[in-house]
Amino acid sequence: MQQPLHILFIGAGRMAEAIFSGMIQNKLDVKITISNEQDMKRLNTLKDQYRVETASDWVDVFPEADVIVLACPPHVHDKILERMNIMIQPQQFVITVAAGIGPTKLEASLPKETAVAWLMPNTAADVGKSMSIYAFGHYVNEKQQVLFKQIVGAIGPSEQLTEQQVHDLTAVTGSAPAFLYHFVEALEQAALSFGISEDQARKLVIEMVIGSAAMLEKHREPAQLREQVTSPGGATAAGLATLANHHFAEIIGKAIEATNKRAKQQGQE
Repeated sequence: MQQPLHILFIGAGRMAEAIFSGMIQNKLDVKITISNEQDMKRLNTLKDQYRVETASDWVDVFPEADVIVLACPPHVHDKILERMNIMIQPQQFVITVAAGIGPTKLEASLPKETAVAWLMPNTAADVGKSMSIYAFGHYVNEKQQVLFKQIVGAIGPSEQLTEQQVHDLTAVTGSAPAFLYHFVEALEQAALSFGISEDQARKLVIEMVIGSAAMLEKHREPAQLREQVTSPGGATAAGLATLANHHFAEIIGKAIEATNKRAKQQGQE
């Protein structure tokens, strides 16, 4: 009987948990091992909750793994890749979920013809709604591509892009949720100024966002939806004019630029 594929996660943070829990919920036929050198308590919690295998040192189980997911911060990649370089086998497939670490970096750090991929999910992976973007290296075969798409499909929709596009658009799919949450916070504060409770303010704003997202989920044009809410010369038009006068669109653009710049720096540090 053929053994299930063995997937090793190096790192046991929230993103790693979101990915492997999605795989478990989707009943992928894989063996999962989670490693984390710094936090044994975290490993034990994950082992009890998900019935996965754990390892305090990933090196111990590395030779057995078919797929290695680097779910660790960008600044530790160099050290880990250096150790992997002398251990990796031709059939192993390496995936990173770190900002700024693309296939070019992985291929340069590992033996020639190593299969590598870069996956950039977002925190909505926790609820199976991540809009993930990804790029393959030069040596990923068809079977590995199918497996990769099964893994990413367990946490939500995805789109294959070029490596440079992943660098550029991580700010939109990965970091922009934080911009949205900040916008929600600002709306809650505005609602509070009218004398309602915190619970009421949160309910009003979050349900408004959920309803608006449901409209967008039907793939309707945002501009058309905005126009449907906006009567010429009306109250909503006055609010939108204020946003425009304060360069709302330009501010978002600058936030994207700053995010991309910092992500690139993290990949080089």
